Amino acid sequence: MKVDKELLEAIDFDKGGGLVPVVVQDAKTRDVLMVAYANREAVEKTVETGFAHYYSRSRKALWMKGKTSGHVQKVRKIMIDCDEDTLLYIVEQSGVACHTGNWSCFYRILAEGDK
Repeated sequence: MKVDKELLEAIDFDKGGGLVPVVVQDAKTRDVLMVAYANREAVEKTVETGFAHYYSRSRKALWMKGKTSGHVQKVRKIMIDCDEDTLLYIVEQSGVACHTGNWSCFYRILAEGDK
């Protein structure tokens, strides 16, 4: 991946205690697939390999999305927000993104307005 090293260094991991949220969007459908967290090592591993890596807050460990399930995320683009504390991974999703077996982690409607 081509990387803007200045922006890579600008990521503000300190605001989130060493982590930043990562919104994950499918490159074809533009569906929001999931939200995860990344530390510096996860972002660097993602850039290095081209596959999404995250930091598990519960396991306190780095993990590659799909390493066990085969449902990997090939990262096509990484974007950073204006505050430099949130990332957007635009990915080619292989299989489903959600551990429940759903395409996206956002499959339930909490509230909906009138049409």
